[in-house]
Amino acid sequence: MDSRITRPAHDGTAHPADPPFSPLRLGTWPTPLEPAPRLATALGLRPEDLWIKRDDLTGLAGGGNKIRKLEWTVAKALAEHADTLVTTGAAQSNHARLTAAAGARLGLDVVLVLQGEPPAAAAGNLLLDSLLGARLVWAGDADGEALDAAARETAKDLRKAGATPALIPFGGSSALGARGYLDAGSELLEQCPDVRHIVVALGSGGTMAGLVAAAGARRVLGVDTGARRDAKAAVHEYAAALTHAPVAAEELRVRTDQIGAGYGTLTPATAEALSLAARCEGVVLDPVYTGRALAGLRAAVRDGDIRPGETTVLVHTGGLPGFFGHSEIPAVLG
Repeated sequence: MDSRITRPAHDGTAHPADPPFSPLRLGTWPTPLEPAPRLATALGLRPEDLWIKRDDLTGLAGGGNKIRKLEWTVAKALAEHADTLVTTGAAQSNHARLTAAAGARLGLDVVLVLQGEPPAAAAGNLLLDSLLGARLVWAGDADGEALDAAARETAKDLRKAGATPALIPFGGSSALGARGYLDAGSELLEQCPDVRHIVVALGSGGTMAGLVAAAGARRVLGVDTGARRDAKAAVHEYAAALTHAPVAAEELRVRTDQIGAGYGTLTPATAEALSLAARCEGVVLDPVYTGRALAGLRAAVRDGDIRPGETTVLVHTGGLPGFFGHSEIPAVLG
């Protein structure tokens, strides 16, 4: 199938500010929903309580949740006649990798503006970024605002050189990008209508926002990874743009107890979660996002926020290449 062929948006129901274009088809849908009985028992749940939504199996260059967002954000770029995609991220950004892959699939140039300095040897996502043909621009020790500014400057230089760049937001997250997880939420509710808890890593906010818009704030538990200071506010903003029903910020369920020393660091609880998922179910999680999400789920069971008998879905948002680029992993594995 031609990757430029569009697919129907969510369930065909109009939502506020529906864009004048349809999303691209970059992934393989629907993704599987798999039972995780041994992991459920290890967490203190009943064997039938826990399921894993395998959004690591979305296809395209290692898969992951960002493909759902890129189907919308890159569709907008093409509608505006862009020939180059510019986006930002950390050195091991899954979003950057998949933006590079989307560009390769569609015949677009890709420039990735990344935090930090070039490493002595590329590994993990960085290796794939280069394989996919992306050009890397290193922004040094830049915070979110400085990184965005560097991306805008890069786009300005590209325009001067005759290109037509489109800026894809950090993490693919915006009200538009979040539509990818409005679609995913509808898909999940068809697979598991009785779900009580949907547990997902909270990074740049778009994934959780789309799920909240689809399933309601009380069913979605976001585990903050420390990717941005205003993550909960971003979820509220994006979710409100996707639904006619108001989303109250105080209704959002967000755990901040798994951030540890900060985004990109490996916490002891996350290391335990990685081992638990691998040894109970043969499922490999990533150390920044879904590893933290499982650690947050484990903590939620311990403190009674999630109880035995309540159907729970852990959203596996991918990120396996980042596992191989994380400097702390070898020490944890001994």
